[in-house]
Amino acid sequence: MSESAKSTAERSFAAAEQVLHDLAFPDPRQQPPLRLVVREAPMRVESNGTEMIVGTSPPSPALVTHGVTLANALLALENGSTTTRALVEFALDAAASHSDLGAVVACDEKDVLEQADVLDVERRMGKLRGPLHGLPLTVKDIIDVAGLPTRGGSLAYDDVPSKDATAVARLRRDGALLFAKVATHEFALGVATPQCRNPYDPTKLSGGSSGGSAIAAALGIGVGSLGTDTRASLRVPAALCGVVGFKPTFGRIPADGIIPLSWTIDHLGPITQTVEDASILFNSLADEPFLDRGALRTPGVLGVVPEVLADADPLIVKACEHALTILTDAGWRVREVRGPSIADLELSNSLGLLISRSEAAAFHRSQETDLSKCIPEVREQLLRGLTITGSDYLDAQRQRAILGQRILEEFVHCDVLVSPTTPLVAPRREDYERYLLRLSRNTIIWSLIGAPAVSIPIGLCEEGLPAGIQFAAAPGNEQTLVNAGMTLERGLGFYF
Repeated sequence: MSESAKSTAERSFAAAEQVLHDLAFPDPRQQPPLRLVVREAPMRVESNGTEMIVGTSPPSPALVTHGVTLANALLALENGSTTTRALVEFALDAAASHSDLGAVVACDEKDVLEQADVLDVERRMGKLRGPLHGLPLTVKDIIDVAGLPTRGGSLAYDDVPSKDATAVARLRRDGALLFAKVATHEFALGVATPQCRNPYDPTKLSGGSSGGSAIAAALGIGVGSLGTDTRASLRVPAALCGVVGFKPTFGRIPADGIIPLSWTIDHLGPITQTVEDASILFNSLADEPFLDRGALRTPGVLGVVPEVLADADPLIVKACEHALTILTDAGWRVREVRGPSIADLELSNSLGLLISRSEAAAFHRSQETDLSKCIPEVREQLLRGLTITGSDYLDAQRQRAILGQRILEEFVHCDVLVSPTTPLVAPRREDYERYLLRLSRNTIIWSLIGAPAVSIPIGLCEEGLPAGIQFAAAPGNEQTLVNAGMTLERGLGFYF
């Protein structure tokens, strides 16, 4: 087969395998452990690293905020200026008004309104279930919600679970109303969610695989959404749709009760309008609630790799520079660091593709998934995943450990590593297969090494499309992301 006749997926897999085969281990007799070890944050020390001077850029246009933020919805419920029924009716109206965008895939409206009325009665009686009492949320369609179908965006899968995923059960325990399932790229195997449309321009991609979650959060279809992230699936759609995608440390939120993509990389996390909103949901979702959104602690050091910042669309670079200026004005310092470099990001993209698709293929083989019912791009990825050899899979895991150990050392020199979330704004929908690796390039490394990362909207670029900036911290350091993120949002005027 000629090179031009090969599909994008086939070329991506072949290139990833070649990258792996060209790598060498530091000492073949002392292989790093296969198991991903999530370490707590190393202690940052002052060094002679180069301090970066960040120029002032003109403010980026503010994004349109639809609906009400989760934090404001809580306040309105508490002071009696709104009700759960009113919030649910607003969400249902928003879903109906924007049904052409393809976000909502399952919802029992009658049952949802009845649940809302019960929650309102309980609030009036002072019987609150928890800190999320009465908040309407959506859930990505690979995560089980008892009574609603889990289809994974596929004609090849259809299940109505009787039990909630643990993450869903925790939200329900704290009083949230899980009122709808939202769209995903089929089996979460992509960064496009091609059946959906971008809320800022329906001709463009929403991003994926949690595309429905990002659309819902952007349009007020609920006050937040629960999604997943294996390569990019919270942060890319958040960046393309102008909302916040928050990926915690690996294992912080249990990943049972989902259609797995990659059991050694899958993360669960929230998509919301603000970092504050994400921190509220995270505290209910995590094994131990510990985020303090009220106290913005002492500013720290932001690490930037200049070549990564520069390797994006010029208007995204400009928006990121403006965001850095806001943070430096608030006392944060910007320092040039060595990595992750573009070469590191490209390597992590290749390793992540081989590991995740091998694990996905193994799962769907065990489930006897009828691949003939999958869209061609996903079917090809799963079939190709079955051809990855055991030795290549193990070598990819070992190289993952080497890369992770090296990148985590950068947090000795900074508190937060900063990059554009995506190097481009939302591309056209018909071109989605071309962007399997390009859109996810800056994000996959943090999923691979299990470190927390967040995408935050920083304004609009060409054609009125959103741009996002990504903050990453050492494993266990979600609080630092919240501190930096809320400081940035206040500087941008996103709180109101």
